[in-house]
Amino acid sequence: MEKYYTRVCNFYFGKDSIRNIKKKKSLPLNGNKFISFDEIEIFTRKKIKRIHIKDINLLNKKIKKKVKKDLSIITKKKFFKKLKFTKIPLLMGIVNLTPDSFSDGGMFNKKNQGYIRCKYLVKKGCDLIDIGGESTRPGSKEVKKEIEWNRIKGTLKQIKKSKNFKSIDTRKSWIMYKALKYKIDLINDVSGLNYDIKTTDFLKKTKIPFVINHMKGDAKTMQKKPSYSNVILDIYDFFEEKIKEIRNKGIIHNNIILDPGIGFGKNLKHNITLIKNISIFHSLGFPIMLGYSKKRFIKELAKDNDSKDRLGGTISSSLYAMMQGVQILRVHDVNEVNQSIKIFKSFNY
Repeated sequence: MEKYYTRVCNFYFGKDSIRNIKKKKSLPLNGNKFISFDEIEIFTRKKIKRIHIKDINLLNKKIKKKVKKDLSIITKKKFFKKLKFTKIPLLMGIVNLTPDSFSDGGMFNKKNQGYIRCKYLVKKGCDLIDIGGESTRPGSKEVKKEIEWNRIKGTLKQIKKSKNFKSIDTRKSWIMYKALKYKIDLINDVSGLNYDIKTTDFLKKTKIPFVINHMKGDAKTMQKKPSYSNVILDIYDFFEEKIKEIRNKGIIHNNIILDPGIGFGKNLKHNITLIKNISIFHSLGFPIMLGYSKKRFIKELAKDNDSKDRLGGTISSSLYAMMQGVQILRVHDVNEVNQSIKIFKSFNY
């Protein structure tokens, strides 16, 4: 049986969005009047059809039922423990306490540098802090759990009393249990909950919010000729199956974030296709997070205009993702990305 997928597109922002919603010309994304859409694409494995929302009733009965069900999910207001999506995008600031991360390895892993970095990111407008002690860049080696914990425990202790939203970037349930006493708010497991079989049990017992990431293979193998039948729909199906799996294991809350994993088992074409079509994941009903900051695809596209910080590519990716309704942007340069968003919104709000 042919499977149908709904991607919302042609977004409006600020005053234009409010005006179109009032005139019933567009529909709000997640109940947010400041961002709305008036077109959809209906995907199958064989074809894509783009239509205006006013023409939905012209679809055949079966497809119309599917589309309307998806739209009810897409337009519904999002609720998430300790996070509010009235403002989008939210910025997740990256704090790598490692000697070997691809962008900032060795910069914040000494003395109080991790704590200082956290305070700086919050000051510059970061909504979530993501702290990690193991690099998962392509080709990286696994770090022993004790080493990983020793890298992050000092910073976690220093920010324990902070009211800021705290995320921990780890694949290991042992680390997760150790971090509980430091009042973390989110588990960001880049492996898609596949690395450690005990992780799902941890999430069930603690009921803590978490991210479902998509990674094809592991850090050592993921960039060795990755292939997909259809990268967008394959990852959509992965998320759908993973959600069913965790439901079957007794995790019933909706404090879940989806991250398609840019650069994790994807080549340039895969990454670009995913970012261009990122709004398809809204129909799954969970907030979308996108991590693209400083990544290799920017170099591959910019070619002679590549730079060490890849700030231009990161900012343009941020604005594009925001225009697709992505709720959380995971970035290194919080100040500069926040600056670009504020300027963009000043022209549209």
